[in-house]
Amino acid sequence: FFQNTLTAVKSWFTLFGWSKGQNPISIPHSLRSDVCIVQLTVAQEKNFKRKVDKDKGFYDMLLHLSGQSIPGIAASQSLPPDPVERMFQLHWQHSELLSFLKSQGASLSHVMPEFLLTPEDYEIWTEVNTGLRVGSMRSSGKLSVRPIFVLGKRTFETMSKRAWTDVLLQIYKLFVLPRVSSHIGSGQLSSENLENMPQIKSEPLCSNIYSRYERTILICLNKHYEKNRKIVWKDSQRGGIPPMRWIVNFDHDLRDGLVLAAHMAAYCPYLIPTHFIRMYTNPRTHEQFLHNSLILVKALHAVHLDIDIKV
Repeated sequence: FFQNTLTAVKSWFTLFGWSKGQNPISIPHSLRSDVCIVQLTVAQEKNFKRKVDKDKGFYDMLLHLSGQSIPGIAASQSLPPDPVERMFQLHWQHSELLSFLKSQGASLSHVMPEFLLTPEDYEIWTEVNTGLRVGSMRSSGKLSVRPIFVLGKRTFETMSKRAWTDVLLQIYKLFVLPRVSSHIGSGQLSSENLENMPQIKSEPLCSNIYSRYERTILICLNKHYEKNRKIVWKDSQRGGIPPMRWIVNFDHDLRDGLVLAAHMAAYCPYLIPTHFIRMYTNPRTHEQFLHNSLILVKALHAVHLDIDIKV
């Protein structure tokens, strides 16, 4: 599950996270090197070669998506040549990044600044802080308030990958999802259809699973599906017009491709006779689900929306 989430996050930020076109990222390797562009001593992921230019650093991406810069942190700045001083500077930058995101409403209490460091800098961080903690214990006879977690290299890499994935997810939640609009186009549903359709409320406290903006997307999917199911498949020879449904999640309710097809048809009606009319409207077998997914992916490619979605 986490690997699939990471792959989706990496794909989205590669395609849409930057102001000047696509920019391939690797989580966490390229992100950790982006925040210290001047110092190119970071060991990058094997077989991952990438030229970082001045317009494609992590903080440039954050500025592009949020419209805000973190006070005191420039998009590209030099770092001290001394390894310990560099580590402290990067740790401070990561602390400021997390504080900035939390002030905007991010849920990142489980992410420590040191988890965003490179393995080399994390090792320095543990050595320095362990030494400070021992010194504090000797001088005062008391333990420091915050414990020091010394992770092995493999465990740290897993933790770092998860931490950077969560940072990107929260950036998406804060600065991309709020752009969602509930407008579904000029043609509105009839009052009869609205009365028969179960309602999804978009108020903030109505769900502890989906955010207000995610529920707005669900509302939009419900409206487009109900409006277009009788239009897209009125001449269907593979099951007739699909039945009315209530779309309440982004996995089970979308797995047959019909909801997404109805949604795409609202914007690209010319895809109906060339693609969507050939879909099974009441799929029951794995082959029929696969058939619908193939058609949907081909439709995405037909409009050049190549976002690397696998069938």
